[in-house]
Amino acid sequence: MSYDTNNIFAKILRGEIPCIKLYEDEHTLAFMDIMPHTEGHALVIPKEAATTLFELSDDAAAACMRTVRKIGHAQKKGLGAEGIVLMQLNGPEAGQSVPHYHIHVIPGSIADLRKPHSAHMADQGHLKVLADKIVAAL
Repeated sequence: MSYDTNNIFAKILRGEIPCIKLYEDEHTLAFMDIMPHTEGHALVIPKEAATTLFELSDDAAAACMRTVRKIGHAQKKGLGAEGIVLMQLNGPEAGQSVPHYHIHVIPGSIADLRKPHSAHMADQGHLKVLADKIVAAL
């Protein structure tokens, strides 16, 4: 899977598609997943163009993990999440559907992943309420 500059995450980074932003710095963006596995499911993406972990620079990978830690801590504090599942897929054979490196930060447990991703579109108002709780905890 080669990098596609018109993938949905690249469009979000360019401001062409809106997102419910949780956190942003010079290297990363964290936002709510619109088709979540659990309440509070977030995505962390680098601003660097890379399809998989193996194409991502060491600096961008480190920046992503710093942001994942921030978001996970905020999910625990703001949503009362007891566990956080981190999921990262590399290549379509692994299940990656968007050709831009990303990490899923999912409050809950591995059992919550039994339902398929992208099963339903979440209510945007409800996502915003959850996002406000996470952002307040950052």
